[in-house]
Amino acid sequence: MTDTEPVLFDRFPGLAGSLPRLPLASLPTPVERADVELPGPCEGLWVKRDDLSGDAYGGNKVRKLEFLLADALATGHDSVMTFGVVGSNHAVATAVYARQVGMDAWLLLTPQANAAYVAKNLRLGRYVGARQVFCADEAAAGRRARILGLAGRGGRPPPYRVPGGGSSPAGTVGFVSAAFELAAQVRAGLLPEPDLIYLALGTMGTAAGLALGLQVAGLSTRLVLVRVVREDIASPGRFRRLYHGAARRLHRHDPRFPLAPLEPARLAVRHDHIGPGYARFTPEGIAAVEFARSQANLLLEGTYTGKAFAALLADARAGRLAGRRVLFWNTYSSRPLPPGAEDIEATELPAPLRRYFEKPLQPLDPAAS
Repeated sequence: MTDTEPVLFDRFPGLAGSLPRLPLASLPTPVERADVELPGPCEGLWVKRDDLSGDAYGGNKVRKLEFLLADALATGHDSVMTFGVVGSNHAVATAVYARQVGMDAWLLLTPQANAAYVAKNLRLGRYVGARQVFCADEAAAGRRARILGLAGRGGRPPPYRVPGGGSSPAGTVGFVSAAFELAAQVRAGLLPEPDLIYLALGTMGTAAGLALGLQVAGLSTRLVLVRVVREDIASPGRFRRLYHGAARRLHRHDPRFPLAPLEPARLAVRHDHIGPGYARFTPEGIAAVEFARSQANLLLEGTYTGKAFAALLADARAGRLAGRRVLFWNTYSSRPLPPGAEDIEATELPAPLRRYFEKPLQPLDPAAS
């Protein structure tokens, strides 16, 4: 963890002391050149190592939680609730960092296709004391959230509501800040200005924040967003709301931050790598996970980063990266489970979650072979 001011706050000093933020992340995350031979011409490949963004748990959620949990505390809450599938990286990251700042966490979890990482995340959530609530579907999770939000417990305020993926204007600010961090690394000569950034597109707070931050920071980089969720979750309207909501939030705390218009030409959304659906592995995605591990020593997974990296490899193979400087933004945590978490037994979890320790894994899951 670091407690230095983000580059964003240096550029817009009115944000410091005005916009609530907790120094949860280990920043800046490294940027490294990947010494790999891609299946087609490319000017160079670099990796933004957000897998190392937090000491306790990495990935892209920590940047969002710096602002979300700070907002929760600033508005008088002592607990949070959030949403995700049973193996949600976002849900478990929320639980880890809520505990770190003394808050309780309610995780409203819905079904998903089984994978080895599901049990790992369920163990970690239990280890940090999260209240894991299984919900049959998203409607049931919404009903449970409304009940939790009606009143506090024993005079305590109701939980602060963190949307799935941490994608609200407050959470999106974390990736506006990340774009300024990247711009500072470009200026420092750690990498050239990328022509393209490849990124998994889920609940879109990461992508919307980067789009806004890159533009205001003065980088002309184009985002290649690889959709891994349903289209109603990754919708253009929702992207615009997050983009403009984050801009308005920053402008409100420092009027020098511009209300920059969204430039769709700076975005390319790819719909061709989602396969059979969210959290369902694809042959191309798993092959990309193995390529990244064996060729670049990168830990990816099959739900988000494997599919995004598969799109990058496909574009290299098709010759679309010739003469391009490419950055892959690794949003998956590479931190191991803390000592003791691996010892959590299925019987310690709520009964509906125990079956994920027993039911077969997806055939493409590397752990299933």
